[in-house]
Amino acid sequence: MPASKQSHRPTRNQLLLALCDAEYQRLVPHLERVNLELKQVLYEANKPITHVYFPDRAIVSLVCNQEDGSTVEAGMVSNDGMVGLAVILGGLTTTTTAFVQVAGGSLRMEAEQLIAEFNRGGELQSLLLRYTQAMFTQVTQTAACNRLHTVEERLARWLLMVSDRMQSDTFPLTQEFIAQMLGCRRSGVTVAAGTLSGAGMISYKRGTINILNRQDLEDTSCQCYSIVKNEYARLLDTQS
Repeated sequence: MPASKQSHRPTRNQLLLALCDAEYQRLVPHLERVNLELKQVLYEANKPITHVYFPDRAIVSLVCNQEDGSTVEAGMVSNDGMVGLAVILGGLTTTTTAFVQVAGGSLRMEAEQLIAEFNRGGELQSLLLRYTQAMFTQVTQTAACNRLHTVEERLARWLLMVSDRMQSDTFPLTQEFIAQMLGCRRSGVTVAAGTLSGAGMISYKRGTINILNRQDLEDTSCQCYSIVKNEYARLLDTQS
């Protein structure tokens, strides 16, 4: 999309930027600017989703919570998508919990209003359906990755995904949090992070990750990273 078409839109969200002007302007009266705080819960498992969110640079994790208190990330959403996808599929609840892993700005709207706009058909409906397929690829590929690949490969994949969505090679993350998202022990993340650090791919200090050699990190990552990235680009054409 030409830069001139996007310049007047106060958002970095790629779905909103991809809409034609007529459909975007229909959404504008219903969009509210909010700041998403670290660890803020946007919706809980099995509870009604009242609002959907179009993040700018915030990153939201969709996690599965187990009875023993453990968690694992099923997917992540940032300016590449929308939080609350279940509402357009006919269900106002989902089995995952959405919470903010990286704070930042977002636009939000009432779920009922999005449903009404979605049911009009047109470009918004087509775009969100393609995003649904892209998100499904991310979720299923994450499940396969967590079962089949090493912690080192999974960590490399996850760091690359966070970096893409933040559009930065530096971001705040603790090893404890990464372990929760990957569904593994913190000691496993410590060993894997040490391997990546020792190879000069990343540095980790005081809760801040720095990607130092992206190409080597991509080479270390499993194929899941490129599969998901390529599918988003194919379906949405919103990533360079």
